[in-house]
Amino acid sequence: MNKPRILIVEDDKAVRNLIATTLETQGYQYFTAETGAISILEAASQQPDIIILDLGLPDMDGMDIIRKVRTWSNVPIIVVSARSDDQDKIEALDAGADDYLTKPFSVNELLARLRVTLRRISYDREKQGKSSSVFINGDLKIDYAAGCVFVENREIHLTPMEYKLLCVLAKNAGKVLTHNFILKEVWGNPMPADTPSLRVFMATLRKKIESVPSQPKYIQTHIGIGYRMLRIAEENTNL
Repeated sequence: MNKPRILIVEDDKAVRNLIATTLETQGYQYFTAETGAISILEAASQQPDIIILDLGLPDMDGMDIIRKVRTWSNVPIIVVSARSDDQDKIEALDAGADDYLTKPFSVNELLARLRVTLRRISYDREKQGKSSSVFINGDLKIDYAAGCVFVENREIHLTPMEYKLLCVLAKNAGKVLTHNFILKEVWGNPMPADTPSLRVFMATLRKKIESVPSQPKYIQTHIGIGYRMLRIAEENTNL
């Protein structure tokens, strides 16, 4: 794909310049917005491939921007914020953000998150032109039509709940999914107390698909937040 067009939404000039310079050195195209109102106009008119969003803007909260953009676009949104509380991360991800990076951050970590997101964009676009009845990620294969899972060409027998859990992760590969999102997708209308059950099912699923469950290569844990299905060869970055 061509170099992506990235919208930087950040009111702090120093941080905005740091991100812009980082993108420029990598050959990315970018444009900026200093307020929420301008960012929404830019997102609608310029249709960026990725949005890098600060939550603490002078005219509106970044959470509201995520919700507004999500009413008409699935553009990946990477939050870069000084808010480090897990609840803030969960709220942003549940609102529709794809990833969350806490300030202060390293430019290498930001670039790693961008590469992860770009690979997901590339995969999604490729999938649109092919049959989506089969998911392949490294040695992991899911045949949705047959309801079968294979690892290294060997069929793995999953329980119905484990299979549903794996499919939710696979269909959102590369995106951080909160506990609440996964519970809603798998169980319907979960109670917060269901989170321990999710951890149990995740542990049994990992034992079946991971060669070394204690060092998973497919399912990444974001402690206190949720899980992400990694694309093989993605950087193992954490929130």
